[in-house]
Amino acid sequence: MNAAKRLPFRAELVKDRLYFAILFHKPKSGSTNTHYFCIDDEFVYENFYADFGPLNLAMIYRYCCKLNKKLKSFTMLRKKIVHYCGSDQKKQANAAFLMGCYTIIYLRESPESVYRHLLFGNVSYLPFRDAAFGTCTFHLTLLDCFQAINKALQYGFLDFNTFDVNEYEHYERAENGDFNWIIPKKIMAFSGPHSRSRIENGYPHHAPEAYFPYFRRHNVTTVIRLNKKMYDARRFKDGGFDHYDLFFADGSIPNDAIIKAFLNICENAEGAIAVHCKAGLGRTGTLIACYIMKHYRMTAAETIAWIRICRPGSVIGTQQHFLLEKQSELWMEGDVFRSKLKKTPKLAVTKILSGVDDISINDSKNQNASRKDSEPYSDEEETHTVTQGDKLRALKSKRQAKAYSVPLTVILQSSVQKSKQSEPSISDSAGLSKRTTRSTARKSSFKSLMPQRERRKGDASQQIRLCTTPKTRTRSVLR
Repeated sequence: MNAAKRLPFRAELVKDRLYFAILFHKPKSGSTNTHYFCIDDEFVYENFYADFGPLNLAMIYRYCCKLNKKLKSFTMLRKKIVHYCGSDQKKQANAAFLMGCYTIIYLRESPESVYRHLLFGNVSYLPFRDAAFGTCTFHLTLLDCFQAINKALQYGFLDFNTFDVNEYEHYERAENGDFNWIIPKKIMAFSGPHSRSRIENGYPHHAPEAYFPYFRRHNVTTVIRLNKKMYDARRFKDGGFDHYDLFFADGSIPNDAIIKAFLNICENAEGAIAVHCKAGLGRTGTLIACYIMKHYRMTAAETIAWIRICRPGSVIGTQQHFLLEKQSELWMEGDVFRSKLKKTPKLAVTKILSGVDDISINDSKNQNASRKDSEPYSDEEETHTVTQGDKLRALKSKRQAKAYSVPLTVILQSSVQKSKQSEPSISDSAGLSKRTTRSTARKSSFKSLMPQRERRKGDASQQIRLCTTPKTRTRSVLR
């Protein structure tokens, strides 16, 4: 009997060809008819607290590249390919997630069919949880994640023929802007800008102007701020962007007025929308989820799963239950919206009411009037209490800093010196190298978000002196 057939805990995804297995001992190498591989230590989730998955878009992409290469390899044409994982239950869940994603994306299997295949024997998988500190109160299952991937394919959120993995990995890093597209060309989530570009407590902050080049190239026309004012909104407005404030407290849920205003802004924006709170995870993910549920009729669990696959750590604590409660209402609103759109396909786009420009859950005209927009909250005010966003942002920066081949303090010194000679901007890592683990060691200049190929020669020559790693901008197309 073939070795793959003898495995006690295994699922057959493609008959006599592709298997997923759980093994408690590393298989012997050198089999003539079976090839084993394991990714447990290759694709590793970057946790905040007790969260452990699902793995992000870049890791799904790189896994699919890896598996496609094995399946097409001339030396493995007659071999059975077995993706196996060990006894760690968290790694089992992520390994099964990757295999399931491949099967849905490339073999066109339904989420339910894939999930049934992976539930071989008495196997069960740990559900994923949020990035909050403390007890988990909301579980996200593998099936939820598979359905999210399937819906993303259906609605065009996910297309690996156009997905740029190097760009994704570059811009998700704190020093490079810390942003991710949730709905490509429509809505992105990013970490909140500050009054000026600097490093504070090990975390890189970026001034509004640092985002301008990328936003303009990608038709981002609108910025929505959900946290307290850490920069003057006029800086975005003077740059040609629409800017709105919809404040609600860190870690809390939005009221109906804020949800209505957010949806109205998104539905009327001429271009793409960039949404941020403090870390760009909790409040940001929650409101973006409301838009997705209304306009794409995805379930709360599917929506949360997709947003976390794009931007790990999003939607936290009570926000998860809130979205579950809002699901039916948002679906109904979406049905009405689409019905009206069919009757009047050329609805005039109305200008958002000026009252939407500044809404909060503790809305008070007197309070708003006492604090002018030109006088943003000071750093001292913002840090009187360390909020959830502060903690998550610090954790993300800390874990990414471990990947540097040069100490962060050294990078900061050279970066600060350069920033004095030029306007504040987001760093462009000279090496967008392949990352298959937590993060490849890469040097960063804290210089500019603009891709090198679009820079002036003078800027490029200065960048070479700071970062010597060659930049790879190859875009792999999976077939």
